Amino acid sequence: MTWSPDYIDGILERAASERLSVIKVHSHPNGYGAFSSADDESDGKLLPMIRGWVEGELTHGSVVMLPDGQMFGRVMRNGEFAPIDCISVAGDDLQFWYADAGSLEMPSFVASHAQAFDEGTIERLQRLSVAVIGASGTGAPTIEQLIRLGVGEILSVDDDVMEERNVNRIVNSTMADAEAKRPKVDVAADAAKRIGLGTRLIAIKKNLWHPDVVRAVAQCDVVFGCMDTIDGRFLLNAISTFYNIPYFDIGIRLVADKGLIREVCGTVNYIRPGRSSLMSRGLFTMAQVAAAGLARNDPAAHERQVKEGYIHGFQGRRPAVISVNMFGSSLAVNEFLARLHPYREEPNQNHAAVTFSLASMEIISDAEEGVCLALAKSVGMGDVRPLLRMMELAEKPAA
Repeated sequence: MTWSPDYIDGILERAASERLSVIKVHSHPNGYGAFSSADDESDGKLLPMIRGWVEGELTHGSVVMLPDGQMFGRVMRNGEFAPIDCISVAGDDLQFWYADAGSLEMPSFVASHAQAFDEGTIERLQRLSVAVIGASGTGAPTIEQLIRLGVGEILSVDDDVMEERNVNRIVNSTMADAEAKRPKVDVAADAAKRIGLGTRLIAIKKNLWHPDVVRAVAQCDVVFGCMDTIDGRFLLNAISTFYNIPYFDIGIRLVADKGLIREVCGTVNYIRPGRSSLMSRGLFTMAQVAAAGLARNDPAAHERQVKEGYIHGFQGRRPAVISVNMFGSSLAVNEFLARLHPYREEPNQNHAAVTFSLASMEIISDAEEGVCLALAKSVGMGDVRPLLRMMELAEKPAA
């Protein structure tokens, strides 16, 4: 197999100027699931040439796609081929292909799950790293479900501490936790240890708007957004876009007035990088994102602008009920499972947003439509400066 210099010269020039890795992709139409001797010869010539052209300690590689869409690959390090550990696709369905698939032992506690899912799905769950942003209303039951499904690693992010008003809806919490003002993420971490199913829970007691937290979330395979702040949801959408991470956003709304419940509803939005976003779906505007950011960084200035009529104020503490939070959380986790192990009668693309109303007893799905023009050029950009192209996340260079 040969590659024309006319075809790759422009690619290599861009890679050299922007310090990018180069991955060569070709297909095996006959379905051969390994690198052939012809591939060995071709890659053995091409990859060292690329390394010589694109200076610096960058890794370059080769990937094969099979007729069913499955992919496998390798990189060259120190003149030797090494397999790519995992290739993932954040599409309507979630695909994860591992170089050593089938090598993990199935734990005994997954026996009932194995009756519903195949061993491949169980193994993928064991290998996944899932970020859950928010450890309270919908975050706590989401973490609980992921632990008991056997997810390998959970990154729990929340900078808040327990209060008495939280205990009625945060699973595994106690009044003693509230009295001690324990971090919510520590309560979740302790629960994961007590349950003992092998899930590693990494507790991060920081706000999402911190460069270290953004980078930690960017290393995960899947993200669940369990927060109601507009600027936080915008930030998660950006992380999902820049780092090609599937994002499940959970929103709950309970409208009540003096004991009269007018609406109990919620929506699970699945955000596929490169398609529509929470903004293009109309959940909020950039003006609202800016106002939320001002409220977080300068509450006094935000209050002045609200009084002067420049921006709208935000509702304070909203009514919250554990059963509604659990319903929304369960819907989100089932949405995740439906994409990891498709089981619906319709294609997953028909269910980009799933809305429920317990007042009218309805569940409505909206299909994926369009592309978010504001984020389209940022898909898969990864690490940039400033982080996510946001000045608030800019870091001062080390002295």
